[in-house]
Amino acid sequence: MRSASITRKTHETAIDVAVNLDGTGAYDVATGIGFLDHMIEQFSRHSLIDIKCHIKGDLHVDQHHTTEDSAIAIGQCIAEALGDKAGIGRYGTAYSPMDEALCRVALDISGRPWLVWKAGFSQPRLGEMDTELFEHWFHSIAQAVGITLHIEQLHGVNNHHIIEGIFKGFARAMRQAVELDPRKGSAVPSTKGILGAGSVD
Repeated sequence: MRSASITRKTHETAIDVAVNLDGTGAYDVATGIGFLDHMIEQFSRHSLIDIKCHIKGDLHVDQHHTTEDSAIAIGQCIAEALGDKAGIGRYGTAYSPMDEALCRVALDISGRPWLVWKAGFSQPRLGEMDTELFEHWFHSIAQAVGITLHIEQLHGVNNHHIIEGIFKGFARAMRQAVELDPRKGSAVPSTKGILGAGSVD
């Protein structure tokens, strides 16, 4: 099993996170932000990555640290579980329709983090979660895993549909990218022989 866990406590958050890349989409999520829980659960279920994510954060300040640290911790666990990335698909792409909304996610586990975000929301909150934090969540997880990540809202009016479509698309793209390809064996999917900072192919 390709798995990893992190337990960490700072003045801002206390974190207990674990992932299993070869799971079934089982989740145990409690961040103190109901809508964020729902989105991480969607990510787990549709990527088939088992995720435990327990966070107690400084929500009396705002939701920023809790949201950011959930993405960083999950991302760090995914990066650790991937190891040298031998045999993985590396790339993933998904179109994700949800009623009137349609989102496209494309990613490369390249070791070169980058986020292109083309999505917008017409209301400041969904449930109790600030909608401006969605982009930051994806920026944080892209940085932590080392993903080149492109997210685009092609259609959509309902804010819930838009962001849920994005999380589901990200999940399905990640499933493609982290899955092991038996034809690749132990080969790292790069002509350089490594995937990480400084690798350009």
